[in-house]
Formats: sequence, structure tokens, C-alpha cells
Amino acid sequence: MKLSGNSKKLERLLERNTGKAIADFNMIEADDVVMVCLSGGKDSYTLLKVLTALQKRAPIDFKIIAMNLDQKQPGFPDHILPEYLKTLGVEYHIVAEDTYSIVQEKIPVGKTTCSLCSRLRRGIIYRTAKELGATKIALGHHRDDIVETLFLNLFFGGKMKTMPPKLVTDDKENIVIRPLAYCKEKDIARYARALEFPIIPCNLCGSQDNLQRQRVKQMLTDWEKDYPGRTESIFTAMQQVVPSHLLDSDLYDFKGLTQESEVDEGDIAFDPQL
Repeated sequence: MKLSGNSKKLERLLERNTGKAIADFNMIEADDVVMVCLSGGKDSYTLLKVLTALQKRAPIDFKIIAMNLDQKQPGFPDHILPEYLKTLGVEYHIVAEDTYSIVQEKIPVGKTTCSLCSRLRRGIIYRTAKELGATKIALGHHRDDIVETLFLNLFFGGKMKTMPPKLVTDDKENIVIRPLAYCKEKDIARYARALEFPIIPCNLCGSQDNLQRQRVKQMLTDWEKDYPGRTESIFTAMQQVVPSHLLDSDLYDFKGLTQESEVDEGDIAFDPQL
């Protein structure tokens, strides 16, 4: 598809931000086999498109395999992704597992299904990565997902925690990467519209009105309208953590603090009139 001038600029921006995230966190190394999890949503389509573009001009060789989990939800158009991936010439692997029926059976009507669904999906993804010989599992989470997760953990988990750009799974068998960590959701949405990706709506979890994530997303959207740049500031703050000005004794030795101790920013941290 021929892109307009503005769409080309947007594409370059997404590629630049993705490349920077990959470099900053050493996400992809020589001879890696990167399994890109493709859901049929705008984020994972963008991730696959950007990674394949970067692969062509990367100074190292690495392999990409697109992977989709068909959870057998009613009405899922299972022909769309294979047809699309064939046009790209990308190696792909479709895994069919009826997690939909399990979720519907176990979760009462009206309750959110995300927790069980994500656990089932995660297990299948990790198993498939091992079967395919993947060294990295790439997910399509972006900057806004990371900021939203911070507030979900703050409000409902009592933790200062979010989605890291790179992590080792609990079983130590896989490394998960989020190459779109520096990319804004609104840029991804514009790009997806410009390229006319064959979006497949998820009616299993993402459409649930009672999700706390939807409420946090709306809160951040409202903040951004009133105070443009707030989301960017929050994201920047996660990259400039000052343990000596928080309350976690595991990260900073408050008990051993003396007049001779070095303290980041000292007692001037809150001097500016914000």
C-alpha cells in the first residue's frame, strides 16, 4: 500500500521509537528467533509490520515468526490472519486451543474473564515458543499500556509496578519483550488506519465494560485533555526513579542512613513550586 507523506512520517516515527527501545533494553540480539504474538488488533499488527521493516536493515540477523492463538471464540474469522500473513511473506504458526469454553465455564456471568483467560493464554504462548525454538516473545504493549498498568497496580494492587520492557518468565524458560514500549497508542491507531489492517475485534475480554483498565484509561484520557503531556511526564518518571525519596527499605538503606550518606537530590527534591 502506498502511504501518504504524513503516514510515512508516522511510520518512521514508530520505527525510530521501536528501534530505540530495542537498543535501550537490548531486546533483540544476533541469531534470535522472535515469536511475535499476533492477536488481530492494531497493536500487534503494528508490532509485526515495524519489526519486519527493522529486520531488513538491522546490523544483525534475526528471525521472525508470527504466532496467533485461536481461542475458538464464537464468530472468530480464522481465515483473516493466515491470508494476511501470506501476503506479507512472514513465517507464521496458528495454535487452536478452546480456552473460550473453559473461561465461560469457570467464570460466573457478569464477572471479568481477564485473569483466567490471560493465564491460559500465557501458558500456551510459552509452550509454543519453546516448541518453535523462539528465544524472545514479542508482545504489542505500548507506552499507554505501561502507564495504565502502573495505575492499576497503584490503585488495586498496592504496588509501584508496571509492564517492564523486558522480562524473564517465572519458569526461566522465556524472555518477553515489548518493542513498542516508547510508542504512543494514538500514533499506533493512526498507523493502523492508514495501512487498513484487517482488525479482528475481541469479544472475549476487551469489550467488557466493567474492567478496571477501561476506567484507568478513561481517567488518563481525561487528564490528558486537561493537562496535555501528563501521560508523557508519568512515563518519563518511571525512567527516573529516586529510591531515597520513596519508602521501600529493600531499595534504599534508610536504617543505615547517616549525615555522611549520599542521597540523590537530598532535601531539595520537592523545592520547585509545582
